[in-house]
Amino acid sequence: MSSSLAAVVGGVGAGLIFLVIIIVLLWFCIKRIKMLSNKNSESGSSDPSAGVELRTRGSRSSTGASRGGRQFSMQELEQATKQFNENNLIGCGSFGLVYKGFLSDGTVVAIKRRTGPPKQEFVEEVGYFSRIRHRNLVSLLGYCQESGYQLLVSEYLPNGSMCNHLYETEKQSISKLEFRQRLSIAIGAARGLYHLHSQQPPIMHGNFRTANVMVDENFIAKVADAGLKRLLEKIEVAGPSQSSSINVFSDPEIGYLNIFSEANDVFSFGIFLLELLTGKVAPQDDVFVSNESILLWLETHLNSDNLVDHRLIGSFTTEGMQDLLRLTIRCVHFPGRERPTMTVVVSELDDILEKEFMRTTVVGEGTTIVTLGSQLFTT
Repeated sequence: MSSSLAAVVGGVGAGLIFLVIIIVLLWFCIKRIKMLSNKNSESGSSDPSAGVELRTRGSRSSTGASRGGRQFSMQELEQATKQFNENNLIGCGSFGLVYKGFLSDGTVVAIKRRTGPPKQEFVEEVGYFSRIRHRNLVSLLGYCQESGYQLLVSEYLPNGSMCNHLYETEKQSISKLEFRQRLSIAIGAARGLYHLHSQQPPIMHGNFRTANVMVDENFIAKVADAGLKRLLEKIEVAGPSQSSSINVFSDPEIGYLNIFSEANDVFSFGIFLLELLTGKVAPQDDVFVSNESILLWLETHLNSDNLVDHRLIGSFTTEGMQDLLRLTIRCVHFPGRERPTMTVVVSELDDILEKEFMRTTVVGEGTTIVTLGSQLFTT
């Protein structure tokens, strides 16, 4: 009897062991299938002309991130621009010619095109920067690598860059943007730069200038070409081509220290503020290379009353213009480590605009009071 009981117990024990083994094997198989499924879902679509895949890098997630950039075909971009017709050509930037395009779903886009072989780095960088979205950044929508070309597709802003609204030319009718409007545009651009600097790790624009401050139909400012400098450095064998002309927006400290930081973007933003004040292209000489040369140039133009854009007369208060001028000087100050951060710049611009609204509400808009330039240059 005892031997029969032992046999039963032994059989049950063996059955339990076998069941446990089956459960473990099933668990292992299910886990393996999930791992393979996750791996496949993380791989982007392949580019048929390049033979490369868009690999999403988890370490590069950002606030406000969305899915990576869409891969467009050359055929749909040719249709969008009517075979890249000259009538759709709207500009030329550091990446190449820029065209206005109409996608089949009715979306209006800006398409930048340049010659270049397909590169995995190009796809990865586009995937990264297309996930960074902010109200004051021009959204990168996607890319194309076909037929010996590299193309970037981004949102289109109908009012173009601020160059179109600041610089007076014989051929162009310029918008009369009053002081508070210009402050609002400066705030939008500052917030766009701040959003880039707040990423982990921080993103430096590297090529901020007035031409890269775009405005939509409501004159909301959006910063364009974020990350383009880095993209060009990665996809060009010899690095981006250097222009022989002086770039007044480029911080001289970059050449001295050979390090690029947020302070260099702040310097570029300071030159942008100067162009908002003057309505003119910043002087392309050695003015902005030291504190002494900057202050001398400003004092000379203030004393002759030809610094502030004549179109602003009657739309600003002395205090508001003084505050903006002081902030501009601080942004281009040397050494760069003493410049304000973009967080501080945004806060101070907000404060200037708020006070300007309060002052002009009391004084009244369109005041005919003319402030002499020499009165602005006070400490």
